[in-house]
Amino acid sequence: MTADLTGTLGGPTIPFHMIDPAVHPDPDACDTWRELREKHPVVRCESGDGGPGFWVVTRYRDIAAVYRDTARLGSEQGNMLGTLLTGGDSAGGQMLVVTDPPRHTAVRRMLMGAFSARAMAPVVDSVRNATRSLVEALVEAGGGDFVADVAAQIPLIAICELLAVPPADRAAMLEMTMAALGAEDSRESREEAARAQHEILLYYAGLLPGRRKAPGEDIVSLLATGEADGVRLSDAEVLLNCYNIIIGGDETTRLSSAGAALALMEHPEQWERLRQDEGLLDPAVEEVLRWTTPVTHIGRTATVDIELRDRRISADDIVTLWNISANRDAEIFEDPYRFDISRTPNRHLTLGHGPHFCLGGPLARVELRVMLEELRRQVGELEPAGPVERMASSFLTGVSRLPVRCSAGS
Repeated sequence: MTADLTGTLGGPTIPFHMIDPAVHPDPDACDTWRELREKHPVVRCESGDGGPGFWVVTRYRDIAAVYRDTARLGSEQGNMLGTLLTGGDSAGGQMLVVTDPPRHTAVRRMLMGAFSARAMAPVVDSVRNATRSLVEALVEAGGGDFVADVAAQIPLIAICELLAVPPADRAAMLEMTMAALGAEDSRESREEAARAQHEILLYYAGLLPGRRKAPGEDIVSLLATGEADGVRLSDAEVLLNCYNIIIGGDETTRLSSAGAALALMEHPEQWERLRQDEGLLDPAVEEVLRWTTPVTHIGRTATVDIELRDRRISADDIVTLWNISANRDAEIFEDPYRFDISRTPNRHLTLGHGPHFCLGGPLARVELRVMLEELRRQVGELEPAGPVERMASSFLTGVSRLPVRCSAGS
C-alpha cells in the first residue's frame, strides 16, 4: 500500500482505504508506514462519503505519549477502528480494555492477583507440559500446519486453565475464539464473528451461577465474587471481562507464536543462533513480539481539544495508534527492519503501554518462551511446506495457516 497523500486546507490526508483489511495482511508492506513516520507522523484520514474520519499516529514517542494520556484520550468509545467508525463499543465502561480510570484502575487491581507468579505457576506447568507434547507430535508427524497444531493450542490451554473451562469444552472454545477474531473481508465472515462472540458470552453466562455458588481460584470465580472499590461487578461486567480475557489472551500469543516459526524459517541464521545458545531465549521472545506486532493498532477518542505535534485534534475525534509502525521506528530501534533475536534494548509496544498495558503480558511472554524452548530442544530442521496464508484484518496481523516440515534435533 502507498500513502498517496493529498493536500488539504488542514494539512495532508490519507485515503480511507487504510481501513480495508486487504491492505494489511503483509506486515512487511511498510512503505506507507515509513513515509508517514518521516513526513506526516500525525495525519488525518477522511472517509469522503460523509462518514467519520480519524487521525493516524505512526511515531513511537507520540504513540507512547497518547497511551499514557488517559485523561484526554479515552477508551470507552472503543479501541478498534472498525468499532469506533460504526458508533462505538457497547461494552464501554464495562469491559476492562474499553474502560477508563478510575473504574479501569479498580477492576484491574482486582484482577492483578490472578496474574501473579504464584497464581500463574500451575498454569505455566500446564502450558509447558502441553507445549512439549504438541511439538513432539509435530516432529513425529514430520510437520503439519504450525498454526492449527501448535500456535493455536498453546494460548487456549493457558486461558482455559485461568478460567477453569472444563476440558470437554476446550475444542469448542478454540473454534469460537478463532471465529470471533476471524477475517473481515466479507459480510459472511463478519456475521460469523458476531455469532461466535455471542456464543462465547452465552457460554460464560452458563458457568456464572455455579462459580458464584461454589467459587474456585479461577478468574471467572474472582470476577463473579470479587469487588472493585467495594462494589460487586454486574453480570454484564463479569461476562464481558471473561470474553476480554479469552480473546485478548489468545490473539497475541497465537499470532506471535506462528510468526515466530515463520520468522525463524525466513532467517535460518537466527534459528541456528537460537538452537546453539539458550541464553538468547529471553531477547528472542521480545524480538518476536516486536517483529510480529499482532495488534496493528489501538483506537482512542479525544475527550477535549488537544494538539499533537502541529495538528489540532478536536474533542470526539478518533485517534488511531499504529503499533505496527511504532515497532519499526528507526528513532527507537536500530536497523528496525532486521530480525535480530539478540536485540537489546527492545521496548516494543506490542503489549501496549501505560495504564492499559496488557494484563496478561507476562503470561504471553512465558507461553512464547516455552514454545521457543521446545522448538530448540526438539526440532532440527524447520522449513516451509506450502503457501503461507495471512489474516485479512485491519486490527490483527499474522499467519492463519503455516505448513511446515520438520525433523528431530540431534
